[in-house]
Amino acid sequence: MPVPLPPALDLSLDLLRCPTCRTRRLHPDHGALRCPVGHTFDIARHGYAGLLTGTRATSGDDAAMVQARDRFLSTGIYAPIREVGARLAAHAVSEQGTVVDVGCGTGYYLAGVLDRMPGARGLGLDTSVRALRAAARAHDRAAAAAWDVFRPFPLADAAADVVLDVFAPRNPAEFHRVLRPTGRLIVIRPTERHLSELRARLPSIVAIDPVKEQRLHQVLNPFFEAAVTEQVEYSASLTRLDALDLVAMTPSARHVSRADLNDGGVLPDQVTVSALATAYQPR
Repeated sequence: MPVPLPPALDLSLDLLRCPTCRTRRLHPDHGALRCPVGHTFDIARHGYAGLLTGTRATSGDDAAMVQARDRFLSTGIYAPIREVGARLAAHAVSEQGTVVDVGCGTGYYLAGVLDRMPGARGLGLDTSVRALRAAARAHDRAAAAAWDVFRPFPLADAAADVVLDVFAPRNPAEFHRVLRPTGRLIVIRPTERHLSELRARLPSIVAIDPVKEQRLHQVLNPFFEAAVTEQVEYSASLTRLDALDLVAMTPSARHVSRADLNDGGVLPDQVTVSALATAYQPR
């Protein structure tokens, strides 16, 4: 039996373009999306559109990472990060805007933006089908689609009022192409102090590049200029499960040994959460 078109995907269908043709629109057809020349893309029973073509990306979150992220984000420990992203987005456009979340994960941050913008619609892009299952349910106005941030996006030119990038890879040229001239790119990234207590206890965790800000400026500068930057920094208490999930929800999980995590004394019960959030305007 064909999968019905999810309402949120129907709401954002006009944004999508055939990943193969690049310019042709997609329309629903018996549980799939199809372009006028016949390229066809499945709609998963979990509600997201499978638009990836060719060799599948292998860098997406696996099931264990998604489960850990879902549990951790549900604690509200990262709620201030979500709030600053939502505030910057709401200041950038009207309540009727279109928000594209690149590297959306479970849709936690996109849902926060849509909660603050009652008339807006959202589309989350991610390579992880496990994460997309959650993202497709994250908000009744949020659609989700499988896509790789490093490829040209399956989106129309100037389709978005906001592009959201939270702790995710970046594709500045595509961000610029899909944003309207009056739109905003919102990038949230960790500072060197982020989770410093956890990294001190577990040196095998993926380190934060000390020249991250310089590299970010270098890649974005040809396309964008910063309009406003806010710093979010606070101390957060962790249970042992929170700390385990904080490690398990990131690629660091692949570098930390079970012996380290099983040592009851190694994980901190307090960490510094530190991030920068910048709204950029297109040049």
